[in-house]
Amino acid sequence: MKRDKPFSNGGRVAASKGMAFSRSPVLAVRLPDWRSRVMLFVLFAAFAALGARAVWLQAMSTTFLQKQGKSRYERTLDMPATRGKIMDRNGQVLASSLPVKAVWALPEDVLASPPEKITELARLLEMPERELRKKLDSDRTFVYLKRQVEMDVIARIEKLKITGIDTRKEYKRFYPQGEVMAHMVGFTNVEDVGQEGMELAQQKNLVGAPGSRRVIKDRLGRVVEDLGIVRVPHDGKDLTLSVDSKLQYIAFTSVKNAVEKFNADAGGAVVLDVHTGEVLAMANYPTYNPNDRKKLTGAQLRNRVITDTFEPGSTIKPLTVALGLETKRITPNTVFDTGAGRIVVGGRPIRDLHPKPMLTTSGIIQKSSNIGVVKIAQMIPPQEMWELYTKVGYGQAPRFGFPGPTAGRVRPWKSWKPIEYANMAFGHGLSVSLLQMARSYMIFARNGDIIPLSFVKVNEEPAGQQVISPKTAAQVRTMLESVVGPEGTASRAQVAGYRVGGKTGTAEKIVNGRYSRTDNIGYFVGIAPMSKPRFVIAVMVDNPRGALRQGGNVAAPTAADLAANALRAANVAPDSTVTDIIIPEEPLEESL
Repeated sequence: MKRDKPFSNGGRVAASKGMAFSRSPVLAVRLPDWRSRVMLFVLFAAFAALGARAVWLQAMSTTFLQKQGKSRYERTLDMPATRGKIMDRNGQVLASSLPVKAVWALPEDVLASPPEKITELARLLEMPERELRKKLDSDRTFVYLKRQVEMDVIARIEKLKITGIDTRKEYKRFYPQGEVMAHMVGFTNVEDVGQEGMELAQQKNLVGAPGSRRVIKDRLGRVVEDLGIVRVPHDGKDLTLSVDSKLQYIAFTSVKNAVEKFNADAGGAVVLDVHTGEVLAMANYPTYNPNDRKKLTGAQLRNRVITDTFEPGSTIKPLTVALGLETKRITPNTVFDTGAGRIVVGGRPIRDLHPKPMLTTSGIIQKSSNIGVVKIAQMIPPQEMWELYTKVGYGQAPRFGFPGPTAGRVRPWKSWKPIEYANMAFGHGLSVSLLQMARSYMIFARNGDIIPLSFVKVNEEPAGQQVISPKTAAQVRTMLESVVGPEGTASRAQVAGYRVGGKTGTAEKIVNGRYSRTDNIGYFVGIAPMSKPRFVIAVMVDNPRGALRQGGNVAAPTAADLAANALRAANVAPDSTVTDIIIPEEPLEESL
């Protein structure tokens, strides 16, 4: 057997050619040595970088990576707080929160469901199937399908067992009294935030503080583990309003009937508690149902009692007379020559609708004489009249914790011209809201002082600001009671079994910068009962159409109906033996 030759010069010799392997041209190294060293260094550097990266990720970036990991499966779920209830002064619930759920979806998973299930889901959500599929045809991984879905509907949706459909707990506001209490209570939006009325005014107290909890969810959004509560929710505080549900219903019904009877555009009424300043009722018509606002319009939403302003007209005349009495420039029996029912001031005529040659101060109020009031005003410096208007709240935005009040308009007294001052004496050239007007009559219903108004229940009678003396207030009350008598301009405001008093007014509306001959507002402000005043009642009928248009014919009977029912509902004892109401066939109308 032939063997290889031993190595020559340290190498083995090829048997066939007698050549060492290291010298073979096939095996000879053709690359320079430095290239191999570079490659070795690159490999070493790569492994070193990987090692450094591993150390960085596992030692230096632990917190960040854990946070990123948790974000893939941990979620923070809101725990909504229950909004506080709103109740009337007697504890009757006016607004409460009912548990409902929001329905959301993972579009990709839902669209993979059978078509018949998607059709049924659309039916349960009360939306067209095309609209539902449009919501699901989204690039987002999460989409809300509908908010505030009732629990019975949720139960039927869950029975469908559609993959990718889930729910979230929330609350929906419910208003038991509906349209009757709408403008007083207001409403919330889908996020449970107050939008109108006391829901808006008391948002911070009612809303409470939501909580939260941490959970682990799978890829389908299902909770697989509860990690615990992060923040405990705190429910909102309950709110007790000043309003009385019985009186509110009476006021609303009276206003609604008046608007329909006199074919008017709108109407409003307010009832104030003489002793506490509480707003016991505030009604508007047209109104809306806060439980179903799909067709809500601006006209329905408008709270005319506090937002609409108008010239007070003849209802302001008692203030002019009260100032004359208070400053002792006149007495209730002072006689004025009202002539033929016409007087010229600043080159412009002022007229009485029903002229009387001579009238006492009391007669001026009873017959609503413009000329008589102007003659009283001419005895009083304009500054004193302006100060009285200011004290009773005219020309100032009311501060009673209710959204949207208007200030009205009373110009500075220094700019008044003689004819402007004369017009203001009988209610032209300034503007007020129905609520402002009602509050100003508190000085007559009380002992000459005025107190703040409140939309929440008051437990103690607030301190008043003295405006006129108790004697003057009593004198004006006597005059106001004569206005409601058979010979006054408000004879239709009489209430069987009760002594009432008040003043009518009619204001021509301004259309295109001019007083309209066809559009007007009729109103009445009254006190009941006169022996021991309990309520101040103000009623407004906006733009009545027909033969009966003035305040004495439209607002006065509405106020009488409201007062009669309110006094009985409040168990106020009758203070009059007169049960037969005498109303002239053609009641005396107030001068415009």
